[in-house]
Amino acid sequence: MIIEIGHYALVLSLAVGLIVSIVPVIGARRQDTAMMAIAPPASVLLFVLVSISFLALTWAYAVSDFSVRNVWENSHSLMPMIYKLSGVWGNHEGSMMLWLLILALFSALVALFGKNLPDTLKANVLAVQGWVGVAFTLFILLTSNPFVRLMPAPAEGQDLNPVLQDPGLAVHPPLLYLGYVGFSVCFSFAVAALMEGRIDAAWARWVRPWTLAAWTFLTAGIAMGSYWAYYELGWGGWWFWDPVENASFMPWLAGTALLHSALVMEKREALKIWTVLLAIITFSLSLLGTFLVRSGVLTSVHAFATDPTRGTFILTILSIFVGGAFSLFALRAPGLKSGGLFAPISREGSLVLNNLILTVATATVLTGTLYPLVLETLTGEKISVGAPFFNLTFGLLMVPLLLIVPFGPLLAWKRGDLLGALQRLYGAAGLSLVAGLGLYYAQNGGPVMAWLGLALGFFLMFGALADLWYRANFGKLAFKVAFARLKGLPRSAFGTALAHFGLGVTVLGVVAVTTFETETVLEMKQGQVAQAGGYSIIFDGMREAVGPNYTEERAHFTISRGGVAVRDVWSSKRIYTARRMPTTEAGILSFGLSQLYVSLGDPMADGGIVVRIWWKPYILCIWGGALVMTIGGFVSLSDRRLRVGAPSRRAKAVRVAMEPAE
Repeated sequence: MIIEIGHYALVLSLAVGLIVSIVPVIGARRQDTAMMAIAPPASVLLFVLVSISFLALTWAYAVSDFSVRNVWENSHSLMPMIYKLSGVWGNHEGSMMLWLLILALFSALVALFGKNLPDTLKANVLAVQGWVGVAFTLFILLTSNPFVRLMPAPAEGQDLNPVLQDPGLAVHPPLLYLGYVGFSVCFSFAVAALMEGRIDAAWARWVRPWTLAAWTFLTAGIAMGSYWAYYELGWGGWWFWDPVENASFMPWLAGTALLHSALVMEKREALKIWTVLLAIITFSLSLLGTFLVRSGVLTSVHAFATDPTRGTFILTILSIFVGGAFSLFALRAPGLKSGGLFAPISREGSLVLNNLILTVATATVLTGTLYPLVLETLTGEKISVGAPFFNLTFGLLMVPLLLIVPFGPLLAWKRGDLLGALQRLYGAAGLSLVAGLGLYYAQNGGPVMAWLGLALGFFLMFGALADLWYRANFGKLAFKVAFARLKGLPRSAFGTALAHFGLGVTVLGVVAVTTFETETVLEMKQGQVAQAGGYSIIFDGMREAVGPNYTEERAHFTISRGGVAVRDVWSSKRIYTARRMPTTEAGILSFGLSQLYVSLGDPMADGGIVVRIWWKPYILCIWGGALVMTIGGFVSLSDRRLRVGAPSRRAKAVRVAMEPAE
């Protein structure tokens, strides 16, 4: 009965979505307040109905109701409860329900927290959100219904994909979808503003918090996915330039550009066309990622195996929304005023250069991702575009971008002083070169470019601190006065500094692990010793173990240094009973910011086993930096000037003097 209630709630949500999609738009055109007023409560009701539907499916997983086909295909009665619950979105149908739930959540949040929005803009924004929701609800009901019953009900399920039976499944997809789907609000604001034909600083101020929230969640989601793949797949890498990885990375790059562009528009009412275009592009890339994962055109550990009907349906959704938005943009853009003027050397100029590089980088990743698919479609020839292409093209684009990041906050609006910014960064640059050189020699040298890469990471970190230092006027004022000024800075200033600092930490980790990591592959027998990172790894032998729904062969290793045992680690190969599918569980030990990574290969006929051992110096900086960036995003969101949103237009004159968030 609960399943039928969930199915019925989903159908009802479609009806409510149609009302939200149509009535407010008509009301906005007629300036009918009553019709426009339907949008907020209907959007909240839509979220309630989708939540009921999602909870019904979750209940089916929790109680192992195998009469539901989706549960039977992706669960097992012996699975731990955490995997039963997270398994709800560990498949195509359930993940689309999560997508729809988050979309409805964002619509409800706009309805609840958009009280200061002009009625027309709010009605159109919620209507556009409704259009997207209706499209995906139809997609679920017509091609991916998770509530289909099996009669008679099987006694046992087929189990969840063993690779997904990990705590990472409980965290990674929700975070990623909060980012993916969060950009739908920016898209809706852009389309709504184009429909109304009016875009101003107040519009940018409303878009910016939603952009920041989506960017923050997407940052956390990508980082979590990277770490999950790193420790779960046993391959020892943190980024593979997999097409589905790229599908999440492209919206992040475009979203970063959108975030900076909205800042310029809010502060100076410049870059209007650029900001609207980026809002459309960012969510379009999110839809493209959805298509790539679910169309069956890609073979990836991340991709869901789906039938062509689903891919065709999503491609239709992609074409309608992306094509419609760009058509509306082409129609309205010529009528938009360009906004404030600024000198090339200014904070606006640095942000424009930042956006140009990010846009080109996004196009580069897009080209490398889609080119093999297009070539295969047109000629039947199969090629792969891998890490060498992306590392060369993307890496070269990122170097100038990273170099200019510390300069932006130190330049004035409208007309900046480049020499003054350089003088303020002399100390940061000097410290960066020294710190980079010290770390370079601590790792026993390497390519000279590695030293410069390390110095670049430190430059981003010290540059972020320099921004706060000069804002507070340390060195010019008494320490107590400067410290009081530092405490009085807006939270968005600290958020920006944390984001830039975290970027530097990530760059430091990427350069260090790429340059200095070591890999050893050998056959080991009991008692044999291998060396890595100054540690001795002693193979103590194999043992059998049994888990809730798997059996495993576990290898025990003792880690010693200078003849003294310091740690031990287990590495294993599992076989999941229901699917008879093997997985590798790597043994990972952290030593400060570095890690020792031990992964098992195939057993040998003479009783030995192939073992891969990596020493990965400072690899935790990669994800630690992403964590710092995420914290920076939330700190900025906590700034009251972002949380209160834009003032209504009739109160605009009162708020003109307010200093916008940095």
